[in-house]
Amino acid sequence: MNISAIIIDDELHARSNLRMLLEDYCPNVTVVAEAQSANEAREQISIHKPNLLFLDINMPNEDGFDLLNSLEDKNFSVIFITAHNQFALKAIKAGAIDYLEKPIDIDQLIEAVAKIKIHPDEISDFNTIKKMIHYYQHETTTGTIAIPTLTGYEIIKTSDIVRLEADESYTKLFLIDGKKIVSSMTIARYEDVLNTAIFFRVHKSHIINTKYHLKEFNRQDGNVVIMDNGSIIPVSRRKLTEFINAIKTF
Repeated sequence: MNISAIIIDDELHARSNLRMLLEDYCPNVTVVAEAQSANEAREQISIHKPNLLFLDINMPNEDGFDLLNSLEDKNFSVIFITAHNQFALKAIKAGAIDYLEKPIDIDQLIEAVAKIKIHPDEISDFNTIKKMIHYYQHETTTGTIAIPTLTGYEIIKTSDIVRLEADESYTKLFLIDGKKIVSSMTIARYEDVLNTAIFFRVHKSHIINTKYHLKEFNRQDGNVVIMDNGSIIPVSRRKLTEFINAIKTF
């Protein structure tokens, strides 16, 4: 399926570079227009009605979020572009919207576009995304995280998460009160999003909360961890040395 796209960035060389990468590596994407400002972008969006925006976050006068807030109809997907690796942007990774850092990595570009290809007509809830950014931005003080589920988002305390378990392209989160949440985000995404001072990926299918809920590490029974809710999780050989060094710091 062909995807019509508009590149919105105040830097000419950035727009040109992204257009070149799309032509070379994402042949299903047709760049129908470019814009160097929010005002110009609004005009081009009205004319072309694209499936996808490649949107620079940091632009003079109006930034990328200002542009989105000014639009009544948002019948498109968005891939944000940024030169700044801000922690708040991990919230975007957690939702249907993706982001790319400058300089753009080809593999990440292909992955982001493939995600849009699966759901080209998805209308993103930008109000929810803004709330998610707020939660991630203050995660160190509030200790909360927005979890994308099959029906929306659920806000929980990170300290309540005992462990996470991969389930194909989904992730199951097990909470201290016994509740289980099925999230639409992969476990690899959670590894990127979660605070590494609290969570550790001990196995390709498992992430555990080492700070609050790790009860025991047992080498005699085959390198397993025992959580305070009774869960027994294997530690892979590849992760063993790194894990032991990590728990020594507690």
